[in-house]
Amino acid sequence: MGFLIYFALLILIPLWAQMKVKSAYKKYSKVPASSGMTGAQVARKILDDNGLYNVTVEPIQGKLTDHYDPRAKAVRLSEENYYGHSVAGAAVAAHEVGHAMQDAEEYAFLRFRHALVPVANFGSNSAIFIILAGILMQMSGLLLLGIIFMAGAVLFQLVTLPVEFNASSRAMEQIVSVGVIRNNEERETKKVLDAAALTYVAAALVAVMELLRFVLMYVGMRSDD
Repeated sequence: MGFLIYFALLILIPLWAQMKVKSAYKKYSKVPASSGMTGAQVARKILDDNGLYNVTVEPIQGKLTDHYDPRAKAVRLSEENYYGHSVAGAAVAAHEVGHAMQDAEEYAFLRFRHALVPVANFGSNSAIFIILAGILMQMSGLLLLGIIFMAGAVLFQLVTLPVEFNASSRAMEQIVSVGVIRNNEERETKKVLDAAALTYVAAALVAVMELLRFVLMYVGMRSDD
């Protein structure tokens, strides 16, 4: 019964977070920002006000595909947010600009996360197969190797949290200071940003739970040797 509850949590926690962000985005994408600025204009204004003239703002296809590309120095906004005038669009645009500001300032956690990318990619793609091989062959050393690789991917998830929270904090500060939103819109904007942050918290929580489960398996296997 305990395993069923555990696996249910692994599925339900990310689903709940996704539902929260989609619900908040859907609701506030229908609320026009009082400034009348599009997401593209919001991003451009914040970038220019912070001297980031070299960072471009580009539309991209898809829904909630918004991101900052540090290699191209580009804030890419989904077409709905790029051309739209909503509170949600302004929040998302400001958040992605927050990442551009982090990049320009060489924010420590962002640099650390970039350094972890190769480790995280290898861990995400290979760790589970090594772990399963270790369990099936009852080889504690192989299981431990898989756990170490998985730990790299989990560390990436954990380092992502301060990066995302900091970007959201910068977003709130910037859209208020440059007059993109009014006082009565701050609460709505924060709801969008908080809901988006939940997806990263949920992903990190699930990753830590899975890592601990395999660590306990390793401890049990070692005690049986």
